[in-house]
Amino acid sequence: MQPSSDIQRLLDIMAALRTPETGCGWDLAQTFETIAPYTIEEAYEVADAIARGDFADLRDELGDLLLQVAFHARLAEENGSFDFGGVVEAITQKMIRRHPHVFGDATDLLPHEVKAQWARIKAQEKAAKTAAAGEAGDRAGIGLLDDIPLALPGLSRAVKLQQKASSVGFDWNDIHVVLGKIREETAEIEAALDSGEADAIEDEIGDLLFAAANVARHAGVDPEAAARRANAKFERRFRFIEEALAQRGVAPGKASLAEMDALWNEAKGGEKQREG
Repeated sequence: MQPSSDIQRLLDIMAALRTPETGCGWDLAQTFETIAPYTIEEAYEVADAIARGDFADLRDELGDLLLQVAFHARLAEENGSFDFGGVVEAITQKMIRRHPHVFGDATDLLPHEVKAQWARIKAQEKAAKTAAAGEAGDRAGIGLLDDIPLALPGLSRAVKLQQKASSVGFDWNDIHVVLGKIREETAEIEAALDSGEADAIEDEIGDLLFAAANVARHAGVDPEAAARRANAKFERRFRFIEEALAQRGVAPGKASLAEMDALWNEAKGGEKQREG
């Protein structure tokens, strides 16, 4: 088959891969559940390409993510639930509905008014879903926090939970109070470590991470992005240590902690000089 920029070609390829007897054995064996982890992974790879500013890679990663949408839509079409056209129709309806200031009469809104309008329309949509679920005898999704996906990364889900709670006034208005919670949680971790109880240690570390996500939210920082940045910083500085030790003919496992720590500080100092 020839490459194409036409979305229909991608859908045709997906259909061919899923055709019994003539398709791909691996693709035929997949389900929504087995594909879901790949969907999450591809979304992270999109974010990684953006963070690196690699637009050639971003194009490829967006294609991989689009393939995930096509794959899920094909599975749904096969079981009679919906098809790719239904996915496109649903999102176009939603975007038009949530942007009356562009596609309707609510014009000349300020950015904060647009955000408030979006939240209001989204709440109305949720209320309609809840009412429909109640009529169908399904009570799922009736709580304020019930529509936050469990599959979200922990820190991202923490922020979503906190934002929802904040929408009804359950929040601190001062970031310094939240910072105090960080100090409180570190003290509780120390107490848990002294007790030696594994469950208590895990619980308290979880509370600390939740509080850290809360600080990030109050500071307007994406905690997942901050974590990725911290990871990249660690990798960069550790590579400096490895290279410096290699120049001395020393393997990392043979160097002392003091020697590696000195090199870490050297890497850190070099970064600050370059930033300055």
